[in-house]
Amino acid sequence: MQAFLPTAPDFIFMLTHSDRTILDAPDRLIEALDAGVRHIGFKDIGLPLADLRRLAASIRAADATLYLEMVSLDAASEEASARAAVELGIDVLMGGVHPHAVVPVLANTGIRYYPFSGEIVGHPNVLQGTIDTIVESACRLAAMDAVHGLNLLAYRFQGDVPALIRRVCSTVAPKPVIVAGSIDRPDRIAAVIDAGAAGFTVGTAALNGDFPARSRRLADQLMFVAEQALAR
Repeated sequence: MQAFLPTAPDFIFMLTHSDRTILDAPDRLIEALDAGVRHIGFKDIGLPLADLRRLAASIRAADATLYLEMVSLDAASEEASARAAVELGIDVLMGGVHPHAVVPVLANTGIRYYPFSGEIVGHPNVLQGTIDTIVESACRLAAMDAVHGLNLLAYRFQGDVPALIRRVCSTVAPKPVIVAGSIDRPDRIAAVIDAGAAGFTVGTAALNGDFPARSRRLADQLMFVAEQALAR
């Protein structure tokens, strides 16, 4: 099987469906690795910590970059997720809206921290506010030394999504922005890349077979997404 290894921007495959880690994540991980994907993550809900520990070990053993995205939005849960990230040996912790709870836990661990910018509500998470208020939030977060980049739920926003991504990316540069959530067709991948994002996540759409790849098989879906990223 021919593998396509994404370079820049990073294509991050999330072993998640509807903002939860999938039950068959270990099997799907094998398919993703065989397809050449080397940026892989999961959420902090959906599987017990013991299962996440084994999943994380498998991802690290494949020399893939390991991401954990927090779903819960209260400070205590985010602190607990940060402690789990340390235990799991995560490379990048994404999400959350309470840096004051997360930063002390991650201190001196080498874990990169990419919190959500803007007002996040509900589950699955939705991004509320205006472009201006989201950019203001992004600026405040990016000014923190312990924040290494931002996680932007651009396609969970009801507005001009490409304009939002461009504004956030240009305003917080050189800190990178990862666009997450509801990237489910080629034009959205193109818009994310053209707007200057450093990376993007795909999970549910690839698992559902939504992309116009050779087939609905996960490997074909992932290779299609990687090709789209490399073609920009």
